[in-house]
Formats: sequence, C-alpha cells, structure tokens
Amino acid sequence: MSYKDLIVWQKSKRLAVNIYKFTDYLPSKAKYSLADQMNRAAISIPSNIAEGNGRNSTKDFIHFLYVAKGSLFELVTQIEICFEVYPELEELINPLFLQCEEINRMLVKLIRQLKLKL
Repeated sequence: MSYKDLIVWQKSKRLAVNIYKFTDYLPSKAKYSLADQMNRAAISIPSNIAEGNGRNSTKDFIHFLYVAKGSLFELVTQIEICFEVYPELEELINPLFLQCEEINRMLVKLIRQLKLKL
C-alpha cells in the first residue's frame, strides 16, 4: 500500500495546507518565528508518514510514525500559543485543534496495528 492510500497521510497533508493558510492570518511579527515553526511542524507530519511507509520494515515505519506524532504534538503546542496570543483568531484555530485530535487518534491506531505485526 502506498502512503498516499493512507487516510492519516491524506488528513495530515490537508492539515499542513490548512496551517499554511492559517499562518497567512498571523501578524507580520509572527511570520518569521511562530508561523515558520508551525509550517515546519505541519509539513513534518505527512512527510514522516510517507518516509516511514517507504522504509523496508514495519519497525522503521513505526519509528517514523512516532516522529510524526512528535511533530503533531509540537504543532498542537504552537496552535495553543497562537490561541493565547491571538484569541481573535479562535474561529480559525478551533478547527485546527480538531484536525490534530483526529490525526493523533489515527496515528495511535495505526501504530497499534503495526505493533501487532511485529
């Protein structure tokens, strides 16, 4: 199965696109710090899922899923900071939290399934 067939990859790629769109709303003083960090963390999630899927072992795939999960938690922290600093963007921020929660659940489930194969 290709990584492109994985729903968790599709949803995490969509999250990365949404984060890029969201960071356009941040003030210019946040563009080169918080926005840049958010974009990098968001890109890292689907990238690590893809890289892990391309590896030759289930063990490697699980490792990269954990890396993706770490990037997801990093992103959630950054979104929380945005919420505190820019509460006026709450309507844009809340859907991002929901996407992150869903992706986390999917990563946990996929990791569990893969561990059963070991």
